[in-house]
Amino acid sequence: MKLAATPKISWNGWSPGSNNARFQPSDSARLSIDHVRRLKLKWAFGFDGDVTAFAPPTVIDGQLFVGSAAGLVHAMRADTGCLQWVFQANGPVRSSILTVLLENQPLLLFGDMTGWFYAVQAETGKLLWKTQVDTHDSTRLTGGPAAYQGTVYVPVSSWEETRSADPEYACCTFRGSVVALRIRDGIQLWKTWMTEVPTERGRSSRGTPTFGPNGVAVWSTPTVDATRNLLYVGTGDNYSPPATDTSDAVIALDMTTGRVVWSRQLTANDAYNGGCTGDKTCGPDFDFGSSPILVRAPDGRELLLAGQKSGIVWALDPAKQGEVLWQTRVGLGGTNGGVQWGMATDGQRVFATVSDVKRSRQTSQTDTRRYVIDPNVGGGLTALRVADGSQVWHVVAKPCPEGAPPGCSPSQPGAVTEIPGVVFTTSNDGHIRAQSTETGELLWDFNTMREFHTVNGAKGSGGSIDGPGAVVVNGMVFIGSGYPRNGGVPGNVLLAFAPE
Repeated sequence: MKLAATPKISWNGWSPGSNNARFQPSDSARLSIDHVRRLKLKWAFGFDGDVTAFAPPTVIDGQLFVGSAAGLVHAMRADTGCLQWVFQANGPVRSSILTVLLENQPLLLFGDMTGWFYAVQAETGKLLWKTQVDTHDSTRLTGGPAAYQGTVYVPVSSWEETRSADPEYACCTFRGSVVALRIRDGIQLWKTWMTEVPTERGRSSRGTPTFGPNGVAVWSTPTVDATRNLLYVGTGDNYSPPATDTSDAVIALDMTTGRVVWSRQLTANDAYNGGCTGDKTCGPDFDFGSSPILVRAPDGRELLLAGQKSGIVWALDPAKQGEVLWQTRVGLGGTNGGVQWGMATDGQRVFATVSDVKRSRQTSQTDTRRYVIDPNVGGGLTALRVADGSQVWHVVAKPCPEGAPPGCSPSQPGAVTEIPGVVFTTSNDGHIRAQSTETGELLWDFNTMREFHTVNGAKGSGGSIDGPGAVVVNGMVFIGSGYPRNGGVPGNVLLAFAPE
């Protein structure tokens, strides 16, 4: 395998550009509206033995790289799915993979779900270096990295919030951060914590120690503002009291030092964990899991667009310490509601889907699922004007059809992708859809919730789609299918589509 130092066509990392707009221009998308109407499955690749397909591919000049729940990073040909090499990480690889050049040699940068971060040679899969960016035992590197001028910026998240459902668990000691590493050798340049060091705050009714402040995970890709030398990150909630003013916020960090330049909190007093029972210290769990988008509005102003689990899309002024310019509600919001993984914009309109899934605790003695999902509730796609946040159109999600597998939901937590004239969305019902940016009209629809004949011979099936959205590059569309978490339907395939 040989990669050009300057790729002609790519989808590199979480978004084609460092502004995280998830907009692929026509010269790289190479798909017209007519092409989209004629998309057909070209190949399917099965992640052998997995029940989740939650990692987005990166495509560089016909070469595709993607992680897996088994911790394998796969290099394959984008046109055929032909496997070329694999790399075994210490833990599951969910984050997007970023390619960068080091002395004219392409590297892959990515994290795993145990806190390790890697630099791997793109052409061979050989490890250059790895480093553990956080040693807390609940650390997850969920969000993809961002890079600028020899430095890679790593967001650090956690699953400790859910561990607290155990009343014997001493909640909580994890604190989110952003870590800057030197690309050539992995040396840490700075680390900015999102809270102070947790200390013991008392004991629960069971006598279990409680700690705080904590939480404020960063589980989305940071956004680079090279002009201002700033890095924008969205943060999650605190896991228990005391709540801090950095939770549920958009924060600007100096890229050179990691210093907090400004912080704009948009929901205050949000302390939530899996053991919450609805009292005044519980919730509402309104994280920013969607990367801030740096975009220039039609009138020339620069805006930061941020989608929140509250169901609100915000526009902030990056030149005025994140001052709120407008806000628009696009969903109901909630613990598993609102905007979760990412919006898309072309600078004229911003497109947001919402989860708003309805689920309840399992009561059956024979059903092994933790939650029961309502097949009729959730989802929705909204187009807003970037200039003022006014609604252009809204498309209501369709309920799951009769006879759909348990765990099917019309909720749409996955990230949105846009190319000129077309917006791609996904759903927990297993569908990937393409809709007109002008009207919301359905252009193409494919149900991934079925079995597939895979190019690598592994047993493969699709399920719910959650997390990353479609990757569109060089006339092809790629999506992973399978997400059993939160009660969804399992699956283990990466699917590739192209026009007939």
